[in-house]
Amino acid sequence: MIRWMTGWMAAASAVCLWCAIPAAAAAQETRLSLDNLITEVMENNPEVRAARERWEAAKTIVPQVQTLPDPKVQLGYQRMPMVEPLQGAVYGFGQEIPFPGKLRLRGEVAQREAERLERDYQATRLRVIAALKQNYFDLHFVHKAIEIVDKNKQLLIQFEKTAKARYTVGRAAQQDVFRAQVEISRVLDRLAVLEQQKESLHAAINRILNRPPAAPLGTPEEIRVALLPFPLDELSRRAEALSPILQASAKGVERGEQAVALAKREYFPDFDVTALGLRNDRINDNGYQVMLGIRIPLYYATKQRQGVNQALAGLTSAREDLSASRQEVLFRVKDAFVQAQRAERLVMILRDAIIPQATLALQSAQAGYGVGKVDFLTLLNSLLTLQENELELHGEMVAHEKALARLEELTGGPLSANR
Repeated sequence: MIRWMTGWMAAASAVCLWCAIPAAAAAQETRLSLDNLITEVMENNPEVRAARERWEAAKTIVPQVQTLPDPKVQLGYQRMPMVEPLQGAVYGFGQEIPFPGKLRLRGEVAQREAERLERDYQATRLRVIAALKQNYFDLHFVHKAIEIVDKNKQLLIQFEKTAKARYTVGRAAQQDVFRAQVEISRVLDRLAVLEQQKESLHAAINRILNRPPAAPLGTPEEIRVALLPFPLDELSRRAEALSPILQASAKGVERGEQAVALAKREYFPDFDVTALGLRNDRINDNGYQVMLGIRIPLYYATKQRQGVNQALAGLTSAREDLSASRQEVLFRVKDAFVQAQRAERLVMILRDAIIPQATLALQSAQAGYGVGKVDFLTLLNSLLTLQENELELHGEMVAHEKALARLEELTGGPLSANR
């Protein structure tokens, strides 16, 4: 009995010593800062940069469409066989002048398109940040899962040694040893899956950062779960007012309204002013000629009218897109909100009640198994129950932070009461 208790105490000391080693190693491992990753993704992500360049390109269109068409310079020579022949050079220029208001409306259409692409850039930026955060938090969970499962692997190894020692002296069944070995094999299988998930998440984060897929990454920082700062109605109000997705759709509607006004203005004629200088070499004299051309929308039934119909259809489509986007955004806000609420409740229950109780149950099972009052299956179930509860705790913490990341994407930025 004394011999067995000495072996059990040595095993427990080894387990405590092992628990201290990962903590020290983790402290020395490079920490992966989320803030630094966000700064890097804003500078290097191709999707964000492409959206920004589309916006910059759209802004350059506005002055182009508001400017008069390029003038035409005309050079020529004329000779008319008359009683007094007329011959000499012809020179001058012509300028097309759109009907008043057309250039302004073209500029308004281009300006609304540029503003829409600006909101699209903001939406892309927030979406990429949200994707980065979700992968980052998933990586945090995988690291924690590896840490928990590896710790339990060491405990199972000690349980196996204890079961072998008790079986040798006839105090335990051989199946206890087999059960411990089976669980060790299952843990090794689980660790292999977690390692594969970790490498996949490394590649996903590196893709968002525009790094090589195999570039090294450190360990994510610890998560501190904070309660939601706003109720659902306030989050919905913020989404309607600040969501770049909705703002982009609203700018699309404004663009459609200006496009309809421009299409209706196309019913009015454009003008073409030409001024020519004339040179008569026969009498060595100069003259001039001024002409005003009017471009008449003669085929309005198949051109201008259809252009108005096209613009009206585009406006209707933009309004429907805005309505659909609003419903989608509000649904996603509520979905993320209820997921965050659920995660908050489960984190508190797991952290403050279930895990402390499961820890006490494991400690009691260890003590009971040491004196033969608890069988090995009960001890094993206590360990696996605690492991699953710890994994669930970190899973819910990650689910909470991912839900907050989605809410920030939908409401236009960080959730802060001072905004």
